[in-house]
Amino acid sequence: MKKLSARRRHPLAAVVVLLLALAATGGLYAAFAPASKAQADDTAQSLAIDEGKKLYSVGCASCHGTGGQGTTDGPSLVGVGSAAVDFQVGTGRMPAQQPGAQVPKKKVIYTQAEIDQLAAYVASLGAGPIVPTKDQVNPEGADIAKGGELFRTNCAQCHNFTGQGGALSKGKYAPSLEGVEPKHVYEAMQTGPQNMPSFPDTTMPSQQKRDIIAYIKTVNSGQSENPGGLELGGLGPVSEGLFAWIFGLGALIAVAVWVAAHTAKAKKS
Repeated sequence: MKKLSARRRHPLAAVVVLLLALAATGGLYAAFAPASKAQADDTAQSLAIDEGKKLYSVGCASCHGTGGQGTTDGPSLVGVGSAAVDFQVGTGRMPAQQPGAQVPKKKVIYTQAEIDQLAAYVASLGAGPIVPTKDQVNPEGADIAKGGELFRTNCAQCHNFTGQGGALSKGKYAPSLEGVEPKHVYEAMQTGPQNMPSFPDTTMPSQQKRDIIAYIKTVNSGQSENPGGLELGGLGPVSEGLFAWIFGLGALIAVAVWVAAHTAKAKKS
């Protein structure tokens, strides 16, 4: 019998086997490798939206509608963005206790994590202003003098030139800005809550907002010097006029009474 000659392997067989092994290894890695950062971020965002929807259904849907479309008791939230939620809920204005001319600031009932989840859900309903970064609201290095100019031009008509607030019409008012967190000042300028006009970045760039925040932080602090003496609360002509009427007019009346009394005594003598 003839011996069967051993089959010769093709010269490229080893290369093919190696490629198949690498492909198999790559497939296994792809199957079991940890998710990329982008995938992880998307997953975290989806979870935040889901949790935010649950919180929204309990605390917000009765006024703003089950899908944020709004009702007769509350406006639509489609397109307001995460910045509006962070401001309104983060300052305690929302959820509102009762309807009125203006919703006041009150104690915050949600944690910051819950506020972030609510903001994520509302932001998913439509694009809008987003929560600013720490760099955007950091007043360090900002131009305080420029911020004062911008504030007096755009804000002092309602908030008073030192940010102490003031009365508006029909039971509304501009709240005091003293002690307000920088990010909430920024968000208020972005979104224009209640009676306030909005100042988007197209109208007032981010740097100008930082300048205003720096001015507000400085004007009512110990860093600010008042060359006019006693500031009377920084409330402007209201407190100054009241001081003039009470003390100034009172002093004039006292002098007039004193003069009249001494004149009468002089005539008798």
